[in-house]
Amino acid sequence: MRNKGLIIRGWAPQVMILNHAAVGAFVTHCGWNSTLEGVCAGVPMVTWPVFAEQFFNEKLVTEVLGTGVSVGNKRWMLSESEGVQRDAVARAVEEVMVGGGAAEMRRRAENYKEMAKKAVEEGGSSYHSLNALIEELSNYVAPTKQDTN
Repeated sequence: MRNKGLIIRGWAPQVMILNHAAVGAFVTHCGWNSTLEGVCAGVPMVTWPVFAEQFFNEKLVTEVLGTGVSVGNKRWMLSESEGVQRDAVARAVEEVMVGGGAAEMRRRAENYKEMAKKAVEEGGSSYHSLNALIEELSNYVAPTKQDTN
């Protein structure tokens, strides 16, 4: 990364950064929030799952959406990932940034960004689903002790 970019360690305003025009890709652990933030920002992802559902989210990004490349971590761990060689990370970053499929990944990522934006706008699928949930919860009447006997 020397003289080419910036690495932020620790907390950072991730959504703001991901939406900056200078961001070419996102190295992510594939937590659900980070995955959604990457999709909504329209950036290709270098996936580096460690545990929990992160491996499933990685499959979504790399195999279903086609907007990312895996560093190759296959071991579920409760601590920091070990066993991923720096060459694997460099290969994944290079593939996402300048590889043969990089332009297509960027195009697909941008398309999913637009789809996500439409989903949350008034009239979109997420907009309707959230309103339906709020309506259902607003109309919910808790069962009384009498109803449970």
